Amino acid sequence: MNRLAATIPGVDHHRVRLNGTELHYVAAGTAGSPVLLVHGFPETWWVFHKLIPLLSEHHRVFAVDLRGFGDSATAGPDHDSATSAKDLSDLIAFLDVGPVHLTGQDIAGPTTFRVAASHPELVRSYTGIETALPGFGAETLADVTHGGAWHIGVLAAPGIPEMLLAGRERAFLADYAIPSLTASPGAFAEDDVDELVRSYARPGAFAGAAGLYRSLLSEGDELRKLAARKLDMPVLAVAGFSDRTPTTLRQVATNVTTVGIEGIGHYVAMEAPDRLAAALRSFYAGIS
Repeated sequence: MNRLAATIPGVDHHRVRLNGTELHYVAAGTAGSPVLLVHGFPETWWVFHKLIPLLSEHHRVFAVDLRGFGDSATAGPDHDSATSAKDLSDLIAFLDVGPVHLTGQDIAGPTTFRVAASHPELVRSYTGIETALPGFGAETLADVTHGGAWHIGVLAAPGIPEMLLAGRERAFLADYAIPSLTASPGAFAEDDVDELVRSYARPGAFAGAAGLYRSLLSEGDELRKLAARKLDMPVLAVAGFSDRTPTTLRQVATNVTTVGIEGIGHYVAMEAPDRLAAALRSFYAGIS
């Protein structure tokens, strides 16, 4: 582990080589059904650092840095959500703890959905937090003429993230991404910003997100075909300031529970970790 990386009591840091890359993940808890937490953008495993202690009292909890994010290896120019999904499937098999409660938020939605749809034997339950899927409306998030986010197009354009964002990581995170998507003052302390800036300031740090956003704009037909057979494991849809997640997951799964967490923005695990943990624990408790 990079000695400058942030950590919390009770977690162990690990690195594993699989699928042609090296992934960094943290683990906490010693008993209970396993949970795998998967971050979005501009995030790393660190956005779950308030949630992990609340879940690890009763569950084995793992939180991963996706390829191209955090302290995992950087991604190549052809990175996509299918590659990211293979990384996760291989990681779950490597952990050897049985099927996991798979939880993906934001841009991790397509990646984690691919795992749940393609490898249901690895997934005990599936939770989507503040996410959407290509083919089911996520593409509209890039349409700036109808309120979409400009950064999606910037990240998806080859070479542009490095041109516009490299060296400006703190301004991008602290002046744009966090305040524009957060409704809870103080949800991100200065130390939290520092940790995200540290990871996004390394060379090639935007390549992982760039690959996932390019996928979002091109994989709609593929995900619709994958969703032709709906998920039949228990699914939880968690909404913060958007109702996209419940609307999307009802189209691709047969057994969907919905939870709305009011008064917050997009970063549910940072803004309302207690309420999110309670919702997740309740959902997991109903699954044999």
